[in-house]
Amino acid sequence: MISISHKTKQFGVFIIKLLIVITAFYFIYSQLANNTKLDWDKFLVLFQKNQSVAGITFLLFLSFLNRYFEILKWQNLAQEVAVISKMEATKQVLAALTLGVFTPVGIGEYVGKALYFEKKETKKIIFLNLICNGIQVLILGFFGFLSMFILGYWKWSFLLLCSCIALLLISFFTKRILIHGYSIEKFILKIIEIPRKINQKNIVLGILRYVVLIHQFYFLLVAFDVNLPYLTLITTIATVYLLASIIPSFQFIDFALKGSLAVYFFGLLGVNEWITVFVTALMWVLNIVLPVIIGSYYVLLFKFNLKK
Repeated sequence: MISISHKTKQFGVFIIKLLIVITAFYFIYSQLANNTKLDWDKFLVLFQKNQSVAGITFLLFLSFLNRYFEILKWQNLAQEVAVISKMEATKQVLAALTLGVFTPVGIGEYVGKALYFEKKETKKIIFLNLICNGIQVLILGFFGFLSMFILGYWKWSFLLLCSCIALLLISFFTKRILIHGYSIEKFILKIIEIPRKINQKNIVLGILRYVVLIHQFYFLLVAFDVNLPYLTLITTIATVYLLASIIPSFQFIDFALKGSLAVYFFGLLGVNEWITVFVTALMWVLNIVLPVIIGSYYVLLFKFNLKK
């Protein structure tokens, strides 16, 4: 049997980590460079007109809050396996985000977090990460459906709601539709086993994160001179996020998907297409690209257990 030296293994692992980081940055660059709808000249003119150090700082602070609440959510849930510090939770969340940015429906994120724990805890970590992400989907769904009703899209919201209920009922009774290996019934039972305080904190942090994200989009629209009533803008943003979440996609094309939906719905309100595209792209940069840059550092620092 051929024996591979420890240094060779270390070099191989470094190459793998470097490829992950390079791939993440390649997809980010390609999305920004090849998007023909991004009119940088118009953006620079408006930016110079409305630029504000306080405004930029505020938007960056909202990005920090968005990711910080996600980190707190993971720290809260991870204690079911092991108590981790905020710094450790930060490392795991950002490194996992980097791995998930170019994988379908963020599969890499589940793998990334599991790598920080013992192999025997992998299934539990995947389940907890599913809970972490699942609460955001439920919150997004609740406010999204409510927003569609407010905007008058009753037929759409009713159809989506009925479809979701039908899917849940079918998966619950047939037990053939699985979520990462769990039937709906087993999934619900596993959630109930988690202490109530942890579940409650997860819900509160999820709502806070959602509120921050939606309002960051709102403030960017205002910064681009979109003068429409607050309720109209907020409910339209919530509708776009709901519909975008229904379609499984890669993280790196997430802003393209949201951008297309946003162009349609904000177009109905008379908002210029290029403004909508830029706001969506900036949301992606602020909440995905910047964290991935930091996460890449943690990916490169990650130490695999090379001992057999």
